[in-house]
Amino acid sequence: MTDFSDLLTRIPQDKLWQLPEPRRADGKERRVGVEIEFAGLSEADTAEIIQDAWGGTIDIATLHDITVRNTALGDVKIELDVHLRDKAGSFIADKLLNWSRAVVPVEIVTGPLTRTQLERIDPLVDALVAAGAEGTQGGIFYGFGLHLNPEVAREDISGVLPVVRAYGLLEDWLRASDPIDPSRRLLPFVDPWPRNLLDLLAKDGAAWRLDDLLRVYAELTPTRNRGLDLLPLLEHLRPQAMHAAMPDDTLKGGRPTFHYRLPEARLGAEGWSVTYEWNRWVLIERIAADPVLLDRLSAMWIDHRAALTSLRRDWVQTVDAVLSDAAIWT
Repeated sequence: MTDFSDLLTRIPQDKLWQLPEPRRADGKERRVGVEIEFAGLSEADTAEIIQDAWGGTIDIATLHDITVRNTALGDVKIELDVHLRDKAGSFIADKLLNWSRAVVPVEIVTGPLTRTQLERIDPLVDALVAAGAEGTQGGIFYGFGLHLNPEVAREDISGVLPVVRAYGLLEDWLRASDPIDPSRRLLPFVDPWPRNLLDLLAKDGAAWRLDDLLRVYAELTPTRNRGLDLLPLLEHLRPQAMHAAMPDDTLKGGRPTFHYRLPEARLGAEGWSVTYEWNRWVLIERIAADPVLLDRLSAMWIDHRAALTSLRRDWVQTVDAVLSDAAIWT
């Protein structure tokens, strides 16, 4: 069995790695939006902590939908992450929302952040924890996520497909090297990509056009509930084609970012940080930026699937060995 005990020495939790392609096609720095889920604090308390850390003005739409405007990191939304939130303000809805705090997280949503701004997220997390915020490990029914939304380097197939292929080939390793909490695995929100999608990405994906990616992805995984959700990006790039291929209630608006949902929000847990999760994303992009390594992994996946037995743990060991040989950590 593969030993991942030294993972934190390979992927630091206190120093942000640089993206291999740090700038967009227009020369501007690539940014990343951050969404953090947690329990233990009200939306109002959370807003005050953000204001103390970053400044700004608190704007209360409802008790469960608050924005801290004009902070040092732009506008920051705080909301109870549940559909009933839209009905907040009525007596019954507010009662139900308050009761649901045992299992439904409060969520912080930032706008796009530069790398320097991203460095200020972990100190905020520390302040939230000091005030009583709890992550996934804090309750048996908790299954909280940290979502990262890095902007694409280019809004064409060359800026999208290598990252998609790299994620698909690394997903089993990402899950095995740092397993998500059992309560979160029971929920459908971060299901793995189907293996037949990986087969196609490995075999034919290198030559795909954007329309090929859209067609295959919409057919094989027409849901947002994936560790990497491509629907917002594909909707941004091909809005008409996506609305023709998908039910409208599945699409929530396009944006030029990868919606990376796999990371877990473990606020207060030793050895965990937003920096650590960001660096795991950078690892994906490092492989995407190395076409020789990406093709090697693709060929190895094809061989793996052709074997008489094709176990996920065998593929995890293969990936870990390849990453170590490639010195991808440095």
